[in-house]
Amino acid sequence: MSDMKLAVMGAAGRMGRELIRAVHEKEGCVVAGGTEAPGSDAVGADLGELAGIGPLGVSVTDEPLELFTRIDGILDFTAPVASVVFADLAAQARIVHVMGSTGFSVDEEERIAAAARHATIIKAGNMSLGVNLLVELTRKVARSLDEDFDIEVLEMHHRDKVDAPSGTALMLGQAAAEGREVDLEKHSVRSRDGHTGARNRGDIGFATLRGGSVVGEHSVIFAANGERLELTHKAADRGIFARGGVRAALWGKGKPPGIYSMVDVLGL
Repeated sequence: MSDMKLAVMGAAGRMGRELIRAVHEKEGCVVAGGTEAPGSDAVGADLGELAGIGPLGVSVTDEPLELFTRIDGILDFTAPVASVVFADLAAQARIVHVMGSTGFSVDEEERIAAAARHATIIKAGNMSLGVNLLVELTRKVARSLDEDFDIEVLEMHHRDKVDAPSGTALMLGQAAAEGREVDLEKHSVRSRDGHTGARNRGDIGFATLRGGSVVGEHSVIFAANGERLELTHKAADRGIFARGGVRAALWGKGKPPGIYSMVDVLGL
């Protein structure tokens, strides 16, 4: 079986470079292309040199349409506005689209769902094994503990992250809501300021911290009178997300069109 030809969207960014390295190091796939926005200084650069692994003989392009005709899948950790465009192109090309972007609007989610009629889309707010295990543990603990245990989701990321709460925090909140069999939108508390009054029984709270170069830290806190349970994951290396994304792409090869998650990839 031939190696899976993968392209990296947003190849010059921090995650893009991690993805290039992860593809290059993984058996069964090759770096077959990469994109950047028109006008980027990285257009025309060798992808291997961008990632610090030496020349690969493959250059960054700002014309994804042509690229999509000669690859088997894409790794996309860019932004919602770009990801929906890439999803449309992946649908036209009938290829695998690993989507690690977060913060989609309702309209963007609908556009992704439409693209999944023809593309194999693996979509997750976080691609790491540890985080996805944390999501499953959160669901099970929330199912086991009643509303005497308040649920709070705490996350911290680097100063340059632009969306809040993080996609991973929302995944954790959704898992907690599913465990409690409630609608997250009706029980979510995103901010507290001033005289807020007492906490409502059954709320799922979110707290966001930003600073420094923190890759990603997430905790789910179950707090009752006299006791507290905390589930925590700390990421120290972006490579864990890149390696998870490559694993997802390889898993998706040959799968029918549709939207999948890392739960599917990991068999959780």
